[in-house]
Amino acid sequence: MAEAITREGLAQLKHELEELEGEGRRAIAQRILIARELGDLSENAEYHAAKEDQAHHETKVLRLTERLRNALVVESDADATVVTFGATVNVTDVKSGKTVKYTIVGATEADLKAGKLSAESPVAKALIGTAPGDVVSVTTPSGKRELKVESLG
Repeated sequence: MAEAITREGLAQLKHELEELEGEGRRAIAQRILIARELGDLSENAEYHAAKEDQAHHETKVLRLTERLRNALVVESDADATVVTFGATVNVTDVKSGKTVKYTIVGATEADLKAGKLSAESPVAKALIGTAPGDVVSVTTPSGKRELKVESLG
């Protein structure tokens, strides 16, 4: 099943996988080597913890590899007149007057603190297809909100 992702998100995934496959594996291998030198493996807590960490690490590598295999890079249209996947949009909360800048991204690259909003979120779903000047009503965990699309880009 293909997963929509931005070009930037794909680059971050590749970088994270390279780190895990390189330095991450070396660090765990070193921990296992040091723990082995402590003696009897059957009662060696450090060894067992390192082996468990290695299993978790390899699971993460497999998951990232699978995500990369299924990634579908979606480019936003720079000339778009409506909010689309990959677009950056400035919206104002009608009630509070607060303006926020969001970039609509794939679920796995979402980071609200960085302004990256999952395309699967209620807010993004409400915004997609809207144009500057439009007002959308969306139900969020904190209640119903009205957002005005100010601009794209």
